[in-house]
Amino acid sequence: MILLEENNRVIYETLKVKFSNAKPESVNVAAVDFDGVQYQISNPGNDKGVITLSAKMRVYEDLVEHGVEDVLKREYGDSFVTAEDGYDVTLKYDLASLPDDKDAVAKKASLLKRNCFSAVFEKYFKMQENETASDKMAVIHYHEEEAMYISAQTDRVTVIFSTLFKDPDDIIIGRVFLQEFKDARKQYQQAPQVLYSYGEPPRELAGQPGVLQGDNVGFVTFVLFPRHTNPSNRDNTINLIHQFRTYLHYHIKCSKAYLHSRMRSKTSTFLKVLNRAKPEAMTDKDKKYGKRG
Repeated sequence: MILLEENNRVIYETLKVKFSNAKPESVNVAAVDFDGVQYQISNPGNDKGVITLSAKMRVYEDLVEHGVEDVLKREYGDSFVTAEDGYDVTLKYDLASLPDDKDAVAKKASLLKRNCFSAVFEKYFKMQENETASDKMAVIHYHEEEAMYISAQTDRVTVIFSTLFKDPDDIIIGRVFLQEFKDARKQYQQAPQVLYSYGEPPRELAGQPGVLQGDNVGFVTFVLFPRHTNPSNRDNTINLIHQFRTYLHYHIKCSKAYLHSRMRSKTSTFLKVLNRAKPEAMTDKDKKYGKRG
């Protein structure tokens, strides 16, 4: 299976080029990311010596109460400025004062979405590290109609994804993928526990308002233990889990595309066999001598 990049490739490549140019150039690039994230790279006030990266995220409002602004200040320092109109977060870079490792600056900027998501995970991972149970479950509406639920216990952090399958075939293929996640723990004892269900929410969401319902709704639960949430493994865990929904649906679509290609290939093969089986048209000579096909 393919692991998706945690950063945005368009943002990284664009900023990498603009940061490394000997002569500042104007830029006006719009880009999008999974989960409805929209980016805009531009020069404020047409000043070619300054580049801003602004992002609009439906998830940002939910992350504010979990300290996302503190995380962004820590990660981006003075580059984190007041958001431009119509956006939730803005990073500002003065090309004349960039550090020597400009590639690293571009890479960190391309991790903006990931670093926003990390706020809620870091908060609950630290709760578990301090053996403190959360009194409130975090609800993050990361995708239209879909949400992520996070809670901390003294010995674990539970992350639940609700996801909507718009095509009945997606449910069948998704079940195969999720069963692989569940069975992986039999081979790899260090893997987190994975549970899934369809239609009925897990008991952890009992009494939680606004939980998505329906036969085409799936719930995936990750049980993260201290070995996954400790400081040495925390960043990698966040990199992987924050884009799980994207990872799942990406591979479902790839599987459907592969099945369709195999079906077209097999159909083409059958047509060739049928064409070879057609009887040849009889000529007058064949009729005269009684040739039979």
